[in-house]
Amino acid sequence: MKNIITLLRERGFIEAVTSDELEEMASKPLTLYIGFDPTAESLHLGNLVGMMAAAFFKKCGHKVIALVGGATGMIGDPGGRSSERNLLDHHEVERNLKGIRRSLEPVLGDTLILNNYDWLKDFSFIEFLRDVGKHFRLGTMLSKEMVKTRLASEEGLSFTEFSYQLLQAYDFFHLNSQHGVTLQIGGSDQWGNIVAGTEFVRKRTGKSVYGLTFPLLTRSDGKKFGKSEGGAIWLNSDKLAPFDFYQYLYNMPDADMGKMLRIFTFLPIEEIEVIERKMEAEPHSAQKRLAEEVTRLVHGEEGLREALKITAAAQPGAKTELSADVLAALPQKSLAVSDVIGKTAVDLLTFAELCSSRGEARRLIEGGGVYINNEKLVDEQFIFEKNHLVEGKFLLLGVGKKKKLVISIDFS
Repeated sequence: MKNIITLLRERGFIEAVTSDELEEMASKPLTLYIGFDPTAESLHLGNLVGMMAAAFFKKCGHKVIALVGGATGMIGDPGGRSSERNLLDHHEVERNLKGIRRSLEPVLGDTLILNNYDWLKDFSFIEFLRDVGKHFRLGTMLSKEMVKTRLASEEGLSFTEFSYQLLQAYDFFHLNSQHGVTLQIGGSDQWGNIVAGTEFVRKRTGKSVYGLTFPLLTRSDGKKFGKSEGGAIWLNSDKLAPFDFYQYLYNMPDADMGKMLRIFTFLPIEEIEVIERKMEAEPHSAQKRLAEEVTRLVHGEEGLREALKITAAAQPGAKTELSADVLAALPQKSLAVSDVIGKTAVDLLTFAELCSSRGEARRLIEGGGVYINNEKLVDEQFIFEKNHLVEGKFLLLGVGKKKKLVISIDFS
């Protein structure tokens, strides 16, 4: 089996490692950990980079521990942020922990999930300063890039956030002593914290432990990866429907396909290269494969079936029968019956804010870019009647290939 470090490097996962010895060490089974802050009730697509790196380690025979920062989540990591996080209370953290477990399980299976609150909660302040703080030098802490960036910002840096790297370093020490962890992996914004952990373990135990970081992904079109107009691309279906998750991936630029297929799927490199070569001749074939593979991984076969069913039904010109169940997964707007029935298409498109003006609505209709219940609209004087409603209540409006809105009629 290929060395995991070689495999990750080939797939674009590795930004930096703390020692070149890691590749040789990884020729034998390692125990490693990756951490997640419980700042929300679900992880998001950006977190999936680290989850996939951990999953590849598992596939290569290494043991993975997922650490959820129940304690550090109450402090807030200053890395990659221009302002301080809102501090979470214990009840918020516990709620978020449950959701994060649901995010991790489809990708990492039966991986051991630990909460650092379980060992950090018993420290007194004096004990922590004596047993941990004395091993850190202020000059070194101040030299960390994330600290320098925040100190130079208008917001500044609180002592609470400044102490975060000590807590994360202690996590590495605890996991090394209790679970034999010798490697921590994380995003490139975690480099300073990871290095602090390797140094702390060395000072306390004399052992060599290692760190590996992966790049924080950005999109070729300049947009922040894992974000949409509606916010984060969440992994849990109660935060984001499988259809919306699928659509985000399906609509990514061609320029991102090679990178995304290597990081977010388990497809062999050779198969990915074949997909890349076919992209020009088969437009959107790579996006379709990416969306299918990742949706199946995160939401299972049932989630993928749901996404594909709704995608097919909502396709302009599709002959798939529309139903309330299918339409429920699409963006919705509730309108009074008097705002819909008896109104022209131009009126409704403008009133529903699918078009910025009546003139734009007319131009789109003339150009064949407007669909009513997936049928192309050719008459700008078209008037909506009750028989146009799906199941007597819904109306699917489409502008172009991507912009869709379900009008839900309020008869009250």
